[in-house]
Amino acid sequence: MSNLQEKKGKFGVTPVFLTALSTILGAVMFLRFGYAVGNVGFIGTVGIILLGHLITIPTAMAIAEIATNQKVEGGGEYYIISRSFGINIGAAIGLTLYLSQAISIAFYAIAFSEAFDGVIEWLNDTYHIFIWDKRLISAPLVLMLSAIMLSKGAQLGVKILYPVVAILVVSLLFLFLGDTCYMSGNENFDFFKTIQNPDSFFIVFAIIFPAFTGMTAGVGLSGDLKDPKKAIPLGSLMATFTGMLIYLFIAYKLTISASPEDLASDQLIMGKIALWGPIIALGLAAATFSSALGSIMVAPRTLQALASDEIIPNRGINAFLSKETKKGEPFNATVITILIALFFLLVGDINMVAQIISMFFMVTYGAICSISFLQHFAADPSYRPAFKSRWYVSLLGAVLCFYMMFKMNVMYAFSALLIMVLIYVGITYFSPNKQGMVKIFQGVIYQLSRQLQVFLQKADKEDVNTWRPSLICISDDSFKRTAAFELMRWISHRYGFGTYLHYIKGYVSRETNKQAHEMLDRLIEKAEISKSNMYLDTIISPSYTTAIAQSIQLPSVSGKESNMFMFEYSKTLGPCTDLIMDNMPLVSATDFDICVLASTEKGFGYHNEIHIWITQGDFDNASLMILMSFVIMGHRDWQGAEIKIFAIHPKDELANQREKLLDQIKEGRLPISPNNVELIEKDQETNSRVIINKRSVGADLTIIGFNSEAVKQLRAEVFEGYHDLGNILFVNSSKEKELL
Repeated sequence: MSNLQEKKGKFGVTPVFLTALSTILGAVMFLRFGYAVGNVGFIGTVGIILLGHLITIPTAMAIAEIATNQKVEGGGEYYIISRSFGINIGAAIGLTLYLSQAISIAFYAIAFSEAFDGVIEWLNDTYHIFIWDKRLISAPLVLMLSAIMLSKGAQLGVKILYPVVAILVVSLLFLFLGDTCYMSGNENFDFFKTIQNPDSFFIVFAIIFPAFTGMTAGVGLSGDLKDPKKAIPLGSLMATFTGMLIYLFIAYKLTISASPEDLASDQLIMGKIALWGPIIALGLAAATFSSALGSIMVAPRTLQALASDEIIPNRGINAFLSKETKKGEPFNATVITILIALFFLLVGDINMVAQIISMFFMVTYGAICSISFLQHFAADPSYRPAFKSRWYVSLLGAVLCFYMMFKMNVMYAFSALLIMVLIYVGITYFSPNKQGMVKIFQGVIYQLSRQLQVFLQKADKEDVNTWRPSLICISDDSFKRTAAFELMRWISHRYGFGTYLHYIKGYVSRETNKQAHEMLDRLIEKAEISKSNMYLDTIISPSYTTAIAQSIQLPSVSGKESNMFMFEYSKTLGPCTDLIMDNMPLVSATDFDICVLASTEKGFGYHNEIHIWITQGDFDNASLMILMSFVIMGHRDWQGAEIKIFAIHPKDELANQREKLLDQIKEGRLPISPNNVELIEKDQETNSRVIINKRSVGADLTIIGFNSEAVKQLRAEVFEGYHDLGNILFVNSSKEKELL
């Protein structure tokens, strides 16, 4: 947006106030407020006004807040949204906002022609000149306003606002000074009285709501303001509160001046109440004229800002739309806007157009309030607005916006949201380098993660019933030997938490730090391809031992303490290393469960079978082995796989051990068939390894328990002798787990 940033602002607070107020006090006020009072009564109309401003006031406050936190350039709401949410999100909302602004021109032009009913009748009666289509009035209005903007620009447009607002003030003054026979003949007014069979509250609200929009119109002049941080908050809030007070007085005046039947049936009833009737038609013309003028001033600048950010996937179109005149006016963007307005003017249904406009404005307001709320929640230190709203005010505005969208029209609400989603997807596809959804929630996720981790730490109690693996694995060979990475990916998918650390031997320096960042980028890329759910990082340490000591003292990604450490080695390259043996006591000292993954070239096969071997000395390990198999099976790669349990015991213990295992499986609600539980008689002459090698040669993963005391005596021999098997996960539990 370089062109916009170079422009020097010309306007102060007053143009923002007048632009917003003249847009607020528009056609709906003159044509449909009588209908509202007639259908829902004075109290119902007050409820509609207050409910509408429960949406618009939070929006105005949110705009004021965001605008005072950053430099606001041309593009108004689009600029605010894009610089807060990211370009892609901003563009999705900005394009729909622009379309609503452009279509609004047609809506206001059509409403402008309604003010000429008396003139049309006079011309027909006096001069026999019959105007058969009011578009003969509305279309020239659009062309005239277009000529003004294209030739003179926003400077003249702002000057026109002054007499327009003056006419509005005079017409309202004549309305309040007017008297009627109904008013003179009634001393006690029923403020709840309505017509028979009135429209529902929400139907009336949907029709009246466009009257409350427009408080953000002045934001569209942001690129032309001397001091946007002052002008936008002050001007927008003043216009919003002024409009609300005027509407409350109008509702009261209509209630005491005419019957509900007359109010509901005559859309120009104000002319019969006012001190001088024609002034209302003049006020309607002025209101719709000013609203159309305001939209013609704002809409092209929104489109220009979008093009300046190269939203459209064509440089030529972006250059064409962002082009300015010598006076800094968006000439080409104005031409396109006029063509869109004329199209809807000629072929569009006014009721449909009005609903579309309201829906897109509601989406915009909801997005702005959401920005403000998320910024409060994210607690970003760079977010320091001079004007501060309240998070609950912004949240109220956002919730009401989206709620009322669906109350007004479900189909249009879904359509508006779908259009924005499609625009976002399209822009993201063609411009993947632009910031997307991440920027919206990044700060929020940081804060939420922190709060949850603190909560978990405070609530963490020793409860075996809630045990789940929180696993750490450190490897210096992450890109050659992938078995550990794969196993961590499965464990972390649903039930467990995994922290995978790539080990870099050495001391922290510029060189090793650079290497660590490069390795982490490669790991993240690898994780994205494999759709991994584990936490990835690197660790620089002078030795493997110190790396372990550092990692096991830190909390896991879950916020709770880690409880399991996994060593890994390749059986193909040799036996379990002394390095692993020497570091097991260190891990055991922290009461961690220990896993040792022995990988082979066979890998994990077809992910069809997991074999669990329980021996006589595996009382503490048995439950953990079964739980680990269940956790791994939670990944879709193992969908349809079977868990088979083999238990080797003396003959006299077989029946008892089988019953015990089946009870554990049943009580633990584990998906293991009793047919897959096999008890094998222990033969003193036959080594258990021979049996395991024979029965599990076709297993995709074999889980075997081991004893820490045996490791101290036998060292690597504990893990040897399983030459025929594929990948093996050796498990040692610090204490017995419950399967309940």
